[in-house]
Amino acid sequence: MPDLTHIPVLLNETLDLLNLTANTNVIDGTLGLGGHSAAILEKIGPTGQLMAFDQDERNLQEAKKRLKKYENQITFVHDNFENLEEQVKKNNFQPDAILLDLGLSSPHIEEAERGFSFQKDGPLDMRFDQRSNVTAEKVVNSYSEKDLADIIFHYGDERRSRPIAKAIVEARKESPITSTAQLAHIIAGASKGKSKTHPATQTFQALRIYVNRELEVLEKVLESALRVLKKGGRLVVISYHSLEDRMVKRFFKDQVKNCICPQEILICQCNFEKTLYILTRKPIIPNRLEASANPRSRSAKLRGAERL
Repeated sequence: MPDLTHIPVLLNETLDLLNLTANTNVIDGTLGLGGHSAAILEKIGPTGQLMAFDQDERNLQEAKKRLKKYENQITFVHDNFENLEEQVKKNNFQPDAILLDLGLSSPHIEEAERGFSFQKDGPLDMRFDQRSNVTAEKVVNSYSEKDLADIIFHYGDERRSRPIAKAIVEARKESPITSTAQLAHIIAGASKGKSKTHPATQTFQALRIYVNRELEVLEKVLESALRVLKKGGRLVVISYHSLEDRMVKRFFKDQVKNCICPQEILICQCNFEKTLYILTRKPIIPNRLEASANPRSRSAKLRGAERL
């Protein structure tokens, strides 16, 4: 792995929301290269404990090197955070705070062989976890035109999903689509008009989300986090696109209701009790200085809530 400079997004704002003190237990559900984790460990002191998740074995090994001086305080977990609840029980870990930074880590973008970016030509992979059997190459070369269009539209919010899917299907008749540059070229050829971003941006996003089941996993981990978090503990989430942010916003809003019965039921029958207090009525976004210094932070939105 090359020597990558990792800049944690919204670091000070995240630490403020987590409200950490010495001797607390924290979960970092998305370890990456350990930027947020390093700052968390400084806050919780030598008696605090961190459980750190990452699906990516290479990220995990690199983070272990960067966080070596804290190794006695960290439980490293090579797993998807959708299994957060199972891992918490397995390790008898009771969190006072949970952080979920949903962005890509630097190696995913910088290393062409991971296949996440069309800026550098590489194989069509896009898997966070190399143990998974589903790759972007498999999707673009074997899925039906309708299924491709649906994926591109729903996960990429791409209005040109149908012509893009058609172009992909036509191209693969000639030869399999195996590289990021090849796919980006096909998408560009199917896109008309000018855009501020590369015409392949939303399709690549859609494929990545689908390959890694990101929205399904996010829904599960939010529910799990609520069950394992101590009362008074904080759940903090950094999202990078509207689909994720809407899910987090809706989840938080649902948990502050006193009733979740359908509207047609006039008398409450659910006996639901609100479980969260929302700390961020509006998402926190990077200021101009951070957005300029770290362009990858520009789309970040930070939300937090406290367990009641």
